[in-house]
Amino acid sequence: MADPKGFLNHGREVAQTRPVGERVQDWNEVYVPGSLLPIISKQASRCMDCGIPFCHNGCPLGNLIPEWNDYAYREDWSAAQERLHATNNFPEFTGRLCPAPCESACVLGINQPAVTIKNVEVSIIDQAWDRGDVAPQAPERLSGKTVAVIGSGPAGLAAAQQLTRAGHTVAVYERADRIGGLLRYGIPEFKMEKRHINRRIEQMRAEGTKFRTGVEIGRDIDAAKLRRRYDAVVIAAGSTTARDLPVPGRELKGIYQAMEYLPLANKVQEGDYVTTPVSAEGKHVVVIGGGDTGADCVGTAHRQGAASVTQLEIMPKPGEERAPHQPWPTFPMLYKVTSAHEEGGERVYAVNTTHFEGDEDGNVQFLHLVEVEFIEGELTPKPDTERKIPAQLVTLAMGFTGTDRENGLVDQFALELDERGNVARDAEFQTNVPGVFVAGDAGRGQSLIVWAIAEGRSAARGVDTFLTGASDLPAPIRPTDRALTV
Repeated sequence: MADPKGFLNHGREVAQTRPVGERVQDWNEVYVPGSLLPIISKQASRCMDCGIPFCHNGCPLGNLIPEWNDYAYREDWSAAQERLHATNNFPEFTGRLCPAPCESACVLGINQPAVTIKNVEVSIIDQAWDRGDVAPQAPERLSGKTVAVIGSGPAGLAAAQQLTRAGHTVAVYERADRIGGLLRYGIPEFKMEKRHINRRIEQMRAEGTKFRTGVEIGRDIDAAKLRRRYDAVVIAAGSTTARDLPVPGRELKGIYQAMEYLPLANKVQEGDYVTTPVSAEGKHVVVIGGGDTGADCVGTAHRQGAASVTQLEIMPKPGEERAPHQPWPTFPMLYKVTSAHEEGGERVYAVNTTHFEGDEDGNVQFLHLVEVEFIEGELTPKPDTERKIPAQLVTLAMGFTGTDRENGLVDQFALELDERGNVARDAEFQTNVPGVFVAGDAGRGQSLIVWAIAEGRSAARGVDTFLTGASDLPAPIRPTDRALTV
């Protein structure tokens, strides 16, 4: 363990963010470079000798959190990154993007601010890259077996890396023009600079993983032909069917799904565009959806120079403290202020959009809403609360309803779906088609990055067992496992 009195001697300190006026002028990550290293040893020392580390229950990866906290406290960075990589292929992704359910389950969090586990994690991996401790791990021998991975998000990349290191020849197929899935085009640069993805891809290439971009299975290659070409297939195509808002005026110009809006801003940062084809500059922007994707739209609109930004959420405003029905160590629904919310804008809770209003040219100009409340479990409008707000650019960030059915992948494989529209699988992550496995949001539904990586690692074990009859690869979760909630 770390300092046995660390949590008594030191309070919680988190990464320092750059001033709002500075960071909204660029697309770099919002944190002050190097601000964590001077404080991280003391923060790691707050990890207490809790007996049963419930942070393990909060994290589906089974991260060895007390162990690498101890190494970080002692500034033994090489040992810390070894323990970190023992359970997580991409800690620089999770250390920046995960909402840290491990911290919600931290034992110290019962009566004190939890250990800054996420900050310790990202400090360890950043140090590992800076010190040259992250090296390719090519297999000693090849199995002669081939695997196709469909999708290059965190689940697909984790499965591909595990299977490559097990000695199989792996090819990753990505329908976009670059590798990374939602990590590449769904996460804004100010949350994670894409250089972190690029260097992991180079590591994976050095290990032997092959990448095929601009290829959509189902449209460009028939799924049944792909199955015949490879010994096994892993479907990690995500849950990409966005939930829509079927209200009058939805057809007006200026209303976009979040995943139509955000990738264009990222393509500017990649150098594909000088300016984005869909910009918030000078416009009144409304973001429908109060989750992380909605916050990404808020931060993007700020950087594009929006005249105003309003984020709408149909649910009531959460509390700032744990509710009695969400006790430790569950992941509570709390009022969260992200870096994007610090930058401005208005957040409106418990409202529902009734319709959109446009101008004579068919451009959206106003959004009409009404306040709502839950009465006997039913969403009910409040009388005399209707109003309209300016809306010249609207983004829909209301989540996803299942994997893509339009590209033919599901039907060509003849895959069975569960009641939620996800690809059904057995205890080994195998679908109803022998040799075809599914990992990540395509099988679980929309979830967190840590669950995606855990699914990729677990599905890799199922594939390895299918191909060789046995496997030494870890499987941190089962397909039926769920987050620690009530």
